[in-house]
Amino acid sequence: MIVKAADLSKNLGKNKNFYLLYGVNGGLIEETIENILKPKLPKNIFSYDENEITSNIDEFEENILNKSFFDNEKLIIISRGSDKILRIIRDLIEKKISETVIIIKAGVLEKKSKLRSFFEKDLNAICTPFYEDNYQSLSLIAKNFFFKNKIKISTQNINFIIERSRNSRSNLKNELEKIKNFCHKKKFIEFDEILKLTNSAENYNISELIDNCLIKNKKKVINILNENIPTIEDNILIVRTFLNKLKRLKKLKIEVENKKSVEQVISSYKPPIFWKDKEVIKQQLKVLSLTEIRAFIKRVNNLELLIKKNSNFSYQITNGFVMEMLDIPNNYL
Repeated sequence: MIVKAADLSKNLGKNKNFYLLYGVNGGLIEETIENILKPKLPKNIFSYDENEITSNIDEFEENILNKSFFDNEKLIIISRGSDKILRIIRDLIEKKISETVIIIKAGVLEKKSKLRSFFEKDLNAICTPFYEDNYQSLSLIAKNFFFKNKIKISTQNINFIIERSRNSRSNLKNELEKIKNFCHKKKFIEFDEILKLTNSAENYNISELIDNCLIKNKKKVINILNENIPTIEDNILIVRTFLNKLKRLKKLKIEVENKKSVEQVISSYKPPIFWKDKEVIKQQLKVLSLTEIRAFIKRVNNLELLIKKNSNFSYQITNGFVMEMLDIPNNYL
């Protein structure tokens, strides 16, 4: 029988000993097993891969049917389930085992899957699909995490973390764990810090590209661009990083123009600027005027949409913008 993930806890303990949990959302499947099923099912847990079972069926069935004083009740979790295990499950259901619960974890199972069809129709078994998370569900996880850990973060940065997680619950939780460890002595996190913590997939340092662009180090920028071919996701990330750095520069530049020293402005900026970033920011403040910074912020605000509408040309669009920054055209000033 089909049971929604949200209703699983209501159907436990109703003489149901066989569960098929399948779908693309492996992270939610693991959460469901840990938080909903395990607490209410037998504590003697045995884990198998399907191949271990199908290669030695007799031993597997003997272990299930064998009862000892110490582990009468068993919970068996089978990973990577497929149609290969269906015959074994049918046999065990016919034998009416009552003290063993079997959970099968599977990936995507098409409608023609015999295993899925059997679990959907059999009243003695539970079949639960786990669909891909959407933005709302991942956003809720992230917001609850930051609220619980009392970490201040902008909505824009939460969205960035979710996108970096490729819409994967498991990836998102890994990224959140990194942030938790990083923030154990502080209660806020900024875009640059998030970028460095999660920057494991790029084949070049985006911050280095942008920092050199903002000080108009043409030779270095061209070398970076020539050595890498970014994906559309990388190009969007470049644009967003540009925007965050330009907004910070704008705040700093306004303070400097209010007759405050550069050293004082950088040292008092909140959140604090990494010590290793201070020198390059000083150079950026010296090279760029407030008018130029404002012009580029306006330009960048329209760039992400342009890239998304013309994804096949994202590389050319980003490169064109970078070159504009190295030699600013009059119509942007």
